Amino acid sequence: MRLPRSDARERTAAQKKKGSNAANAALRAEMAIKAHASFVHFGLRPDRRAIWSVDINSEAQKYNVLPIDDRTIERTNPALAGRPDVLGDRKTLTLYEGMEGMLENTFMNIKNRSSKVTAKLDVPAGASGAIIAQGGKFGGWSLYMKDGKPAYTYNFLGLSRYTVSAPDALAAGSATVVADFAYDGGGPGKGGKLTLYVDGKPVAEGRVEKTQPNIFSADETADVGIDNQTPVALDIGVGADTRFTGKIEEITLEVK
Repeated sequence: MRLPRSDARERTAAQKKKGSNAANAALRAEMAIKAHASFVHFGLRPDRRAIWSVDINSEAQKYNVLPIDDRTIERTNPALAGRPDVLGDRKTLTLYEGMEGMLENTFMNIKNRSSKVTAKLDVPAGASGAIIAQGGKFGGWSLYMKDGKPAYTYNFLGLSRYTVSAPDALAAGSATVVADFAYDGGGPGKGGKLTLYVDGKPVAEGRVEKTQPNIFSADETADVGIDNQTPVALDIGVGADTRFTGKIEEITLEVK
């Protein structure tokens, strides 16, 4: 007797479901057997564990896995970890307005060394906002303007903020603002002196007592003309409020 089409489809679906359940049961059984074997292999048979160890070591040597790096936070910094960096050995990076969302591993690594930011600007009277920023509330740095005055803030883990600010506002027009950080040296995470220049003349300087040696953030980015997400500096707003009110012609970031 031939079944109606709808009944045939239901029977076929039931058979497929039964077959799928059987396959899943077989897979679970296999996994249980392997788990039991592993328990016996490693928990109850130290002699077998030694044989397995020899095998995996030979394979690890064969495929250049060794030495296994057991470091943790240091591995976030390519320079400390000794792993390849996207920018390699480059010492300068040229940036332009609108370049946003640059993650830490695709940006210049300024940690544990001296650095200099040179920003060529066209500013209105009373200009405000981020010129360039990297990181956010829990660590980073920012070159910005507040009420026409250039300023630089280094945010150490959200625990301490070191700010150097020019005493006078810039006149409207073209200006070149430089933030020159001279690292103390002597190991990772040390401090340094930050000097602000306007059109080649020093206008302010101050100490950054300590710096972050490994990472600023896993998801906060480097941005030109805005400080996206959480802010590095506390006095220019959050998100869209931090957008620079002047024009950024070019920024050059150098490391030494």
